[in-house]
Amino acid sequence: MPRIARALGDNCYYHIINRGNGRQQIFHKDEDYGAFLGLMQQARLKHPVRLHAWCLMPNHFHMLVQPEHADELNKYMQWLMTSHVRRYHAHYKTSGHVWQGRYKSFIIQSNEHLLTVARYIEGNPVRAGLSPTAVQWLWSSHTARTAGSDGLQPDTFLLSLPDDWTAYVDMPLTDREIEKLRKCVNRQAPFGEEDWQHELCREMGMESTLRP
Repeated sequence: MPRIARALGDNCYYHIINRGNGRQQIFHKDEDYGAFLGLMQQARLKHPVRLHAWCLMPNHFHMLVQPEHADELNKYMQWLMTSHVRRYHAHYKTSGHVWQGRYKSFIIQSNEHLLTVARYIEGNPVRAGLSPTAVQWLWSSHTARTAGSDGLQPDTFLLSLPDDWTAYVDMPLTDREIEKLRKCVNRQAPFGEEDWQHELCREMGMESTLRP
């Protein structure tokens, strides 16, 4: 299926996803999560990519990122994925594929759709039943954003967040919101208003991506 190019231009917003090979568990203990967050920070120092939201789950991760320059996204992710696989194999004495393949990236419209994606990302542990509230899951931007930490910090968000961001994130997304997000993921399509989606796909010559 045709897919949107990984980089359309400077300062675009992307929802990034990758899963363990065969959906296998990747993060087995606190040290694994902490090591990956450390690598995310090192990658950010090497390549100018703004990290607006993230969530590490046992067998996958989500990020909301904004590369300063279009070509920095692939550089950032390549360094991060390669460094993590090396660390994983060295630590667990394994070999072979760790991740299912190259990460997936989806352009996000720079309006309220960014809040929807950030809420979706930080709410993952609650939807999965791993935590009663987003603020108690240590391996996401939510804790760093709301409770503060000495580790990786999210960049300042483009839009103002609701006053009680934790309650907003913990509140279940509507079926329509979930369906729209998952449809974009399954079709590897941009996430935003329909007119914006179609215009972006036309510019890239990928109108078929949005067809039913």
